[in-house]
Amino acid sequence: MVEVEVVFAAVDRQALLSVQVPAGCSVREAVQRSGIAERFPEVALLDCPVGIFGKVVPDPAAQAVEEGDRIELYRPLVADPKEVRRMRAAKAKASSGQ
Repeated sequence: MVEVEVVFAAVDRQALLSVQVPAGCSVREAVQRSGIAERFPEVALLDCPVGIFGKVVPDPAAQAVEEGDRIELYRPLVADPKEVRRMRAAKAKASSGQ
């Protein structure tokens, strides 16, 4: 057995769960075994992008976890970052009187 952490942060709350999984367990299986999806039923956590220590895991079903991994579940973006920057720049330009 190896111990890993599964973490998720919503806007209003967060969870960090330690879970023991069999050696060779996939990232996706570790997320399922953690039970974190039940804590955030409003988000489809099993379909969210996943990373380990800030690096995206391209295929969570194929990658095995290692002792001490922190599996991070990334929530979907609410707004396109480019559009937000564009709107912020337009607002700054308008407030400066140009």
